[in-house]
Amino acid sequence: MATRTATAVATTRRAYGLPFVISASSAGTVIEWYDFYLYATLAGFFAPIFFPSGNDTASLLSAFATYAAGFLVRPFGAVFFGALGDIIGRKYTFLVTITVMGLATVLVGVLPTYAQIGYLAPVILVALRLLQGLALGGEYGGAAIYVAEHAPDNKRGLYTAWIQTTATVGFFLALAIILFFRNSMSATDFTTNASIPVLTGIGLTGGWRYPFLISAILVAFALYIRLRLRETPLFARLKDAGHAVTGAGNWASESFGGRKVGVILLVLLGLTAGQGVVWYQGQFQALNFMTLYLKLTFTQAYPIMLWAVALGTPFFLVFGWLSDKIGRKIIILAGCFIAAVTYVPIYNLMHDHAHVITNPAGLITGANPDFLIMTALVWIQVIYVTMVYGPIAAFLVEYFRAKVRYTSLSIPYHFGNGWFGGLLPLLFTGLVGATYPEGSNLYVPFLRNFMALPINSTISLRQFNPSNDPNGNIYIGLAYTIIVALMTVVIGTLFLREPRGAKIWSEVGGEQPGMVTEATPAE
Repeated sequence: MATRTATAVATTRRAYGLPFVISASSAGTVIEWYDFYLYATLAGFFAPIFFPSGNDTASLLSAFATYAAGFLVRPFGAVFFGALGDIIGRKYTFLVTITVMGLATVLVGVLPTYAQIGYLAPVILVALRLLQGLALGGEYGGAAIYVAEHAPDNKRGLYTAWIQTTATVGFFLALAIILFFRNSMSATDFTTNASIPVLTGIGLTGGWRYPFLISAILVAFALYIRLRLRETPLFARLKDAGHAVTGAGNWASESFGGRKVGVILLVLLGLTAGQGVVWYQGQFQALNFMTLYLKLTFTQAYPIMLWAVALGTPFFLVFGWLSDKIGRKIIILAGCFIAAVTYVPIYNLMHDHAHVITNPAGLITGANPDFLIMTALVWIQVIYVTMVYGPIAAFLVEYFRAKVRYTSLSIPYHFGNGWFGGLLPLLFTGLVGATYPEGSNLYVPFLRNFMALPINSTISLRQFNPSNDPNGNIYIGLAYTIIVALMTVVIGTLFLREPRGAKIWSEVGGEQPGMVTEATPAE
């Protein structure tokens, strides 16, 4: 027995160390986020291609509704893949999720447009976004847990923070690749005319397809790396001891019995909801604000985002490390609070330093932004993102027991980010759209046809545009972000305990020499 154990330990050491665990988990998750955020980055661009309409606001709302659909199904992916991860294992589950995500993304790249196949195009696009959302619902929890269940208890915040960088790095990668192709061809070629060698035989053109097709190569690379991984030592020991859940009934009881649903709800409202809106406001909505409302061109806005994200990303590790010293909860809630009280002045400054150009009717038609100041203002928002997001994986891992950790962690995370965060661009656009003055062809009553539902709303928010600005009230959408962030501060402060110091290895008898941890050399 001792010989077999020693052999297993030696084999594990030769296979990989914790640096490889982090790299393999992070690389795959970066690619999943890249896949998921390609559509988000191009949502405004997709509006006339897949959702043509006589009203630009309505067309944009349809594009953002499809964007949101991928987020709304994330909790369902969290439940389905969470069950697989808790019953079968962490490794095999996130091999499935990255495969599904990659296939859905590549299929978007070969999807005919509305002009080619009519209403079938947006229907298929929505279906592919739903597949992406389901896959992402299982990916994040698996990657975060995989690293956490290899890491020592006293450095969990730092090591899981590497996983937290992946969403922002995936966003950065999506921006950079889209910017490369848009700068490599004319606007017309990017939209419709560019010939793609592998697709010319079936009549599909447009340079926008390239970033989606590249995903095939990236996913193949990620699968190759992840196939080398083994099950986490903590979960393997849990199964060997007979303490893991063994079937759907056992899993459901352990995941949702007693007060467990209440705990999940508290974590959602007191942590991940605020974190979700701050994350999306500081990155996607900051970009949307510059391009849709301040009318910066993509060549003006994308470099601002790229520099802000690049300069802000190291702070995920800083706040992850700091959470090992002073706690997870205080950093996350502080980030929510500071963001909530500073968003309005930041966005007013963004407007002032965009130096917008207006036509005789007062509509914003362009901008001459101050690059350094705009980058600094977006960078501040990215720092808020790193505060709320850097320590959150460690918090969630420590808050839930190992036997149902995949499920219990994933559900509040994906409700917070998928619903509260994912609906942000749609709600922001809808709030602004309801403030356009009388006679504007951009006006759409708030919640009308929300998420393509037959809602004949007549809610006007013109009272929040007392000056009848033809651009509407471009700041009103911040109200949603601020309210949710402050709600999280209050609930989290009053009802959530600080999990730092939790000994997750105690569930399986404590840390043991020979595990794949920071002490294990990567060979």
